[in-house]
Amino acid sequence: MEVLSPAGNLEKIKYAVMYGADAVYAGSQAFSLRAKADNFDYDDLLKAVEFCHTNSVKLYVPLNIYAHNRHIEELKTYIQSIYEAKIDAVIVSDLGVFELVKNIAPNMPIHVSTQANVTSYQAVKAFAKLGAKRIILARELTFSEIKEIRQKCPDIELEIFIHGAMCISYSGRCLLSAFFSNKTQNIIRSANRGECTQPCRWKYHLIEESRPSEAFSIDEDKHGFYFMNSKDLCLFNRLEEIYQCGIDSVKIEGRMKSLYYISAVTRAYKSQIQSIKSKTTTQDKAFWRTELDKVSHRIYTEAFFDEANAEDTQNYASSTYIRDWQFAGNILEIKNGYALVKSYAKITENDEIEIIFPDKQYDLKIKKPQLFDENLLAIQSTKPNSSFYIKIVETISNRQINKQLPEYGILRLKI
Repeated sequence: MEVLSPAGNLEKIKYAVMYGADAVYAGSQAFSLRAKADNFDYDDLLKAVEFCHTNSVKLYVPLNIYAHNRHIEELKTYIQSIYEAKIDAVIVSDLGVFELVKNIAPNMPIHVSTQANVTSYQAVKAFAKLGAKRIILARELTFSEIKEIRQKCPDIELEIFIHGAMCISYSGRCLLSAFFSNKTQNIIRSANRGECTQPCRWKYHLIEESRPSEAFSIDEDKHGFYFMNSKDLCLFNRLEEIYQCGIDSVKIEGRMKSLYYISAVTRAYKSQIQSIKSKTTTQDKAFWRTELDKVSHRIYTEAFFDEANAEDTQNYASSTYIRDWQFAGNILEIKNGYALVKSYAKITENDEIEIIFPDKQYDLKIKKPQLFDENLLAIQSTKPNSSFYIKIVETISNRQINKQLPEYGILRLKI
C-alpha cells in the first residue's frame, strides 16, 4: 500500500521522500487545484522527477481543473511537456482533459481525481474502460462501500484520502469562494480552479431584508457558529482495515502545508503501515498517533468511514487550529556537536524544542537549548528567517544521521 504525500514545491518533495513517501503529488502553476501553492515551473518539475526516481519514488501531477474553451490549446502543450518529463501519472477529473491526455500522451497513466466524485463500482468500471489506471475514490464513501468496490473491481488501482483538511462541499465542488470574492473583490476566485478562499471557515450572521444594518448573531456560544466548518480527516486508527481491504494508495492532503507537516505526517503513516505489514502493529502505535497531534490541525474525525454523520464531521464551535507545537526550523548541517538551522520562528534559551529526523531513533528532545549565532557566539534567542547554531548531544553528530543528507532534521517548538 503506497503512502502518497503532498508537495507544494521542490523542497517539500525532498522532505516527503526522505520521510517515507512512496509517491508524491505536485501541481503545475496553471492546471492543478492548488493555484496558491508554490507549485512548479518546468525546470523544477524535471528536477523533481529526477530526485524522485533516483530515490525509487513516483511523482504524480494533478491536472484536475474543469477546463474552459480558453484552456484547451495551452493544455495540449502542457500535457506534452509533462509527458516528456516522464512523470509517473497525471490526475484528472474533466473527461475532456482525460481524452486530451489519451490522445497526446497515450502511454501516460491516468488517475481519476476525487473531484470526479466516483462513488460506485459502476463508475469505477466505466472509467476503467476509458483507460484509467487508478481511481481516487470520493471522500463521501463509507468503508463498507469501499470494500464492495474493491471486490467488484479487482483489476484497477484504488486510492483513498486518509488524512488532512476536508471540504464542506460534495467532493470539493463549491461555489462559495467564487461568489464571495466576486461580490467583495470583483475577482472570481473559484474553488474549482484552485483559488479557494475557504469561506466555509468564516463566521456568519443573519440579516433580515428590511433591516440591512442589523446583523443578528446566530452564535451557539461566544466563539461563534461555524455551521459549514469541517473537522480534519484522520484514519490512522483504521489503517489495518484499509490495508487488509487491498487499497493500493493512501493519500495525505496538504500541498499548501509546511514541510514540517508533510514530513511528520508522512513519517507517522509510513511507519505504522510498515508495522502492519510486519505484523507488529502495537509497537510504537501510540507514539505515531501522538505525532499527528503535534502538527497544526483541526479536531480530527474519521468522517464517513463508518457512516455519514454531521455530528462527527463538523465543528460548530470554532474554525481555529489546534497548535501545541510550532514549526521552528530545518537543519542545514550537523558538525562537531552543532546543528546549523534555518529558522522559521523565534526560539529562546528557555524554550522546549524537539528535533525529528526521517529515522525516529535519532529524534532529540532539548529543554533550555544552547543557541549560537553564525559565528558561534552565544545568543539568548533567535530571529525568524535567519540562520543559527544549536548545541546538540555530541554523540548524535557522530552517529549515522542519514549520512548523505543530514539537513533533513526538523525543529519544532513547544508553544
